[in-house]
Amino acid sequence: MQIRATTDQDLSVFLDVVHAAFGRFTETPIAGGGLWWSAIEMDRGLLALTADGRPVGSAAAYSFELTLPGGCVAPAAGVSAVGVLPSHRRQGVLSAMMRHQLAELRARGEFLAVLLASEAPIYQRFGYGPATYTAHLTLQRHRAAFAKPRARATTGALVTGSDLGSIEMLRRDECGQVIEEVYDRYRRAQPGALGRPHHWWTLGAGAPPITPAPRYVAVHRDGDGVPDGYASYSIDSGTLTVDETITSDDTVFTALARFALGHDLVTTCVLKHVPADHPLRWQLADLRAAQVDHVGDWLWVRLLDVPRALITRGWSTDGELVLDVDDPFLGEHNRYLLTVQGGSADCVPTEREPDLSLDVSDLGSIYLGGTAPSALVRAGHIRAHHEGAAALADTIFRAERSPHCLHWF
Repeated sequence: MQIRATTDQDLSVFLDVVHAAFGRFTETPIAGGGLWWSAIEMDRGLLALTADGRPVGSAAAYSFELTLPGGCVAPAAGVSAVGVLPSHRRQGVLSAMMRHQLAELRARGEFLAVLLASEAPIYQRFGYGPATYTAHLTLQRHRAAFAKPRARATTGALVTGSDLGSIEMLRRDECGQVIEEVYDRYRRAQPGALGRPHHWWTLGAGAPPITPAPRYVAVHRDGDGVPDGYASYSIDSGTLTVDETITSDDTVFTALARFALGHDLVTTCVLKHVPADHPLRWQLADLRAAQVDHVGDWLWVRLLDVPRALITRGWSTDGELVLDVDDPFLGEHNRYLLTVQGGSADCVPTEREPDLSLDVSDLGSIYLGGTAPSALVRAGHIRAHHEGAAALADTIFRAERSPHCLHWF
């Protein structure tokens, strides 16, 4: 078997392989793009070929930026379009492609890789761990009245969370630049968020509202008229479905949720890709009016250079941890001393006794602060070598806000 890099001339073959691997047929491009593969970077693709030259596997990577705890924006390879023809599965093709790809990413100087896993058991064995989570909420409109906030300011005045801004309803084709700019500001402040390169928007790649699919967009503007949030939505048979709600401000999120729930001729609202710990349910008079009908993993993270990755993210609590990290897929085992002081970290090899022993996939899960190390200790995946080690790791790895990603790729 041969694995080789792809070129622009391989596009049709590449698409045939990945579509066949998923039992799909290649769509015909529409004017202006609008297909998930419009932004494929063919200089970062791979094809697996049999000895007689038949293509049987594919893999690709996008050039993304990932926002880390502490506000640092780091380059990350977005692994996608991974597939093996059904006739050649369980013959080592996928493992060979993944090993080849990880070597290429390292050769390019990249230290983080991310992906969305079609099946959870597949990618953990290649060193990826689930790092962000997302929820879908279904709300019955007639039950979804908002409660009066109970918190009071020090003056005794009721804190209402009232909003001085406004909401403008636009069609998707009227506000492309606005929502691109709002998303970019949002993702730079949100740990776990991925950048959406400009050419994704111009090509209409990915999923709504990036694509030119018909959508309405509720754009929120602050008191000065500056856009600071949006919700992309569609309505079908009495159900209003929000593709994504983009804002870093809880008050703006609430205003956009009120807008959706106040829409006439709608009986049900579905909010997709809500952070799993979002307080919206608690803002309702009837907690049960919002049903969590899906909670799942979203972004998976893989560390390719552990010291560089740990030094790059920000930290909010000082402390020291010795991490014994096993990377069985790449045949590597290393022990590191992580020292955090004043929001920055140093990470060096050490011979000290470990505080935690963990697989590199577990390190990927806790890296963004969305998975508590103690949860993986309790699950039997991470070994804590002394009492207090898990609690210390929880404190050190905790992010300033829960990581969240809703970009599809």
